[in-house]
Amino acid sequence: MNITLTVNDRETGLEVEPSAVLADVLREQCRQTSVHLGCEHGVCGACNVIVDGKVVRACLTLAGSVDGCAVTTLEGLCDATADRLRRAFSEHHALQCGFCTPGMVVSGYDIVRRGQLRDESAIRQCLSGNICRCTGYHGIVAAVVEVANEERPITEVQA
Repeated sequence: MNITLTVNDRETGLEVEPSAVLADVLREQCRQTSVHLGCEHGVCGACNVIVDGKVVRACLTLAGSVDGCAVTTLEGLCDATADRLRRAFSEHHALQCGFCTPGMVVSGYDIVRRGQLRDESAIRQCLSGNICRCTGYHGIVAAVVEVANEERPITEVQA
């Protein structure tokens, strides 16, 4: 089947099998190597991407079901918030092996972008759907908390 995706602001026409999952299509056809396949059951969060503004598990999402949608991977997060998250992840030593990092950054970006969570326990709860076997989560949570508390919600920015 033929589908069209806007991947990281670039519209792309693709031919996919009806059973193809978004993670495979993004990695193999769109060369978005930050989309990691860990469990392939939707448990680990390594494949998290943003589809039309919502974080989804790319390993569970059929590519055909997002025909016409905008997909953002870690490679497409290119704004000040993403830059602050990358810096905070580095400063808080929030990565070791790096396998979970793309999914964690995508989830953290979504948390910060929504502007609803600021405290550690709420952010920790939100990130609980992402598995990290190396860091113990402390640095990851600290990085997201820092950036979430630097950002102002969109409603506060308008003055």
